[in-house]
Amino acid sequence: MGQEEGIMIIVVSGEKKEVKDNLTLPELIAQENVEMPEYITVSINEEFVPSDEKETTVLKEGDVVEFLYFMGGGC
Repeated sequence: MGQEEGIMIIVVSGEKKEVKDNLTLPELIAQENVEMPEYITVSINEEFVPSDEKETTVLKEGDVVEFLYFMGGGC
């Protein structure tokens, strides 16, 4: 449970964070200064968030969020 009214605790990239209730995924991405947000894959509670749902996803108390970058390469 959150420590104060209007505050919840989530885990972002392995670190506990206090954030405002009903924080959206785009707000979290901006707050965390995620580099190249258009190229990240996001997982919440070990489930990938589809690209078309990123803009409307609202985080909940206790969510575990990971930002993943998949890089391609070759010779």
